[in-house]
Amino acid sequence: MAELQEVQITEEKPLLPGQTPEVAKTHSVETPYGSVTFTVYGTPKPKRPAILTYHDVGLNYKSCFQPLFQFGDMQEIIQNFVRVHVDAPGMEEGAPVFPLGYQYPSLDQLADMIPCILQYLNFSSVIGIGVGAGAYVLSRYALSHPDTVEGLVLINIDPNAKGWMDWAAHKLTGLTSSIAEMILGHLFSQEELSGNSELIQKYRNIITHAPNLANIELYWNSYNNRRDLNFERGGDVTLKCPVMLVVGDQAPHEDAVMADSGGQPQLTQPGKLTEAFKYFLQGMGYMASSCMTRLSRSRTASLTSAASIDGNRSRSRTLSQSSESGTLPSGPPGHTMEVSC
Repeated sequence: MAELQEVQITEEKPLLPGQTPEVAKTHSVETPYGSVTFTVYGTPKPKRPAILTYHDVGLNYKSCFQPLFQFGDMQEIIQNFVRVHVDAPGMEEGAPVFPLGYQYPSLDQLADMIPCILQYLNFSSVIGIGVGAGAYVLSRYALSHPDTVEGLVLINIDPNAKGWMDWAAHKLTGLTSSIAEMILGHLFSQEELSGNSELIQKYRNIITHAPNLANIELYWNSYNNRRDLNFERGGDVTLKCPVMLVVGDQAPHEDAVMADSGGQPQLTQPGKLTEAFKYFLQGMGYMASSCMTRLSRSRTASLTSAASIDGNRSRSRTLSQSSESGTLPSGPPGHTMEVSC
């Protein structure tokens, strides 16, 4: 497995008082399914996993995760963990367009690329953060490599394959809408798109004018051809690690969630997501001394511990109920935390 590229870059963002610029190293490695590019921030910490992210369709690691990881309260977390941002093949900045007829990897094959990344970096375990298609990829990886995944944060995941009705609707939409508009409809709700906020304008421009739009369409097609993950409560197919499920109140596939966030909560509510992530890490035994701020004072935030990834909305343990102690009671192996924001 040979290294194709290594570039040092300095992250461009406003610095907090006393904070030094992060140095990022971008690498590309060959896998059985083609080359994959990823960017590493920080240095490995003893006895701590890496945070590994995987973005959604139409985005890359920067456009998907930068608002979250540049958020002020997130700095305490990233100082304690090395992080690896994976770009799906052909999604990295400056990626050349794949030749006509190129066979893009399936989502299962994208998951099978991750061991090559960890082997190259000599990392033994990760905490994954995935959005949409990226959440599916990380879930598939965790099912096949459970010993290397300590936890998962899954944002707007759809674990189900498309049914016949979905396929029919997708084909009809394709007759009247461009690829860019279909992907925007995947990322944001119709209410958000109709409102045409500054955020929507920004991402519409990013996707519509993307020089690698043909590559994005290939990733989109792989997502629409995904297999069912077949999660079962108490069955053989289940995630063995702690899981934090996150969904925005205007996510296209979510009906009953709370207010304040749109279809992409890592973009619109990085503060709430950061606070929930701190609770999640504390439940796993990390950052025990971290101070809770925003959400621990909020009686409207909803953060629950459920039993499995199948979407059970039990509200038996809310954040406001546990805010007095400042920590989230940890559940058994494989417990799931739900966040609506």
